[in-house]
Amino acid sequence: MLRSLQRSAAVAALGVLLLSACSGPEKPKPAPLAANPANVPVRVVWNNANSLGEEALDLKVDGPNVLIATKAGRLVSLNAATGAENWRVDLGVGMSSGLGGDASRLAVVTQGNALLVLEQGKEIWRTKMQAMVLSAPLVAGGRVFVLAGDRAISAFDAATGQRLWHQQRTGEPLILGQAGLLMAVGDTLVVGLGGRLVGLNPQNGNTRWDVAVATVRGTNEVERLADIVAGSSRQGKAVCVRAFQAAVGCVDAASGRLLWSRSANGFTGLNGDAAVLVGTEADGRLRAWQRDSGEVLWSSENFRFRGLGAPAAWGQSMVFGDADGFVHMVGLRDGSLLNRLATDGSAVALAPLVVGTNLVLVTQRGAVYALTYD
Repeated sequence: MLRSLQRSAAVAALGVLLLSACSGPEKPKPAPLAANPANVPVRVVWNNANSLGEEALDLKVDGPNVLIATKAGRLVSLNAATGAENWRVDLGVGMSSGLGGDASRLAVVTQGNALLVLEQGKEIWRTKMQAMVLSAPLVAGGRVFVLAGDRAISAFDAATGQRLWHQQRTGEPLILGQAGLLMAVGDTLVVGLGGRLVGLNPQNGNTRWDVAVATVRGTNEVERLADIVAGSSRQGKAVCVRAFQAAVGCVDAASGRLLWSRSANGFTGLNGDAAVLVGTEADGRLRAWQRDSGEVLWSSENFRFRGLGAPAAWGQSMVFGDADGFVHMVGLRDGSLLNRLATDGSAVALAPLVVGTNLVLVTQRGAVYALTYD
């Protein structure tokens, strides 16, 4: 327990440190917005400023719908085509993690470190976690998998809540205060632990493979922090990820073989298609890599210091939201500006999601927008 408490405190301390670093008196000026060429006709299909009324924590695809979780503890389901509300549930408690779910159950972790599992909007069980959880639980194969802030991975029976196994990893004393990576690839549970991707047997938690995406360097604990961040890009068995402030790379999740790794300084996830991988660097520079080799395909400084969020691949474009509520579309193959739309003036809070033919995004003020190609 002492270790968990120490690491939880470290997460909070790092969050304060990063916030202070971003809010200094001499922040760089954002790059000016270029004239909008509007080369790709895109329009807002619907928007709902009253969908949430509070800050969103997570956005997930749920068939033809989107499921949104708020930090205050509300779950809202919207039809992605029309914006009509399907249902909403108020959990009555704030949430620290995003949503995990399958066809029948949803899982989330509260700010009090309680793992809640729901069926049809009703809680069926809960259990106390020993450390804070920022990463969305994974619900798969009748189990709920949880990656905690102390690098512990646990598996629970999804129907009963019985803990099936627990694995604790040690590492650097600081843990990144944002969501990490937890996903299923075939019959392997893939977890980001420090700057490494680890493949586990979901039946018992045994390690199948362990590969470094980033080589940890630095003179202090903050400089050596290289946790894998949420937001991966997968094509078949190949999973491409970002290690915080250190690298981007791709791993064959079937064999655990590192396909390639390149130095990169960013803190948001990646996206792309079968040929191109795109991400945002810490200063707002856009960078694209060839997925098969890791060679840099293009780089753009047109959005530096504009507070870009995680990207979404949409057709032949990449879409990014910024801190002023603008949505930028750039060409996937060359990074050229294709179009730009404005929202409500607050930051685009989460990575946009493609649902059917629409692109859905949420702003810091809780407004939800859906875009479509004309």
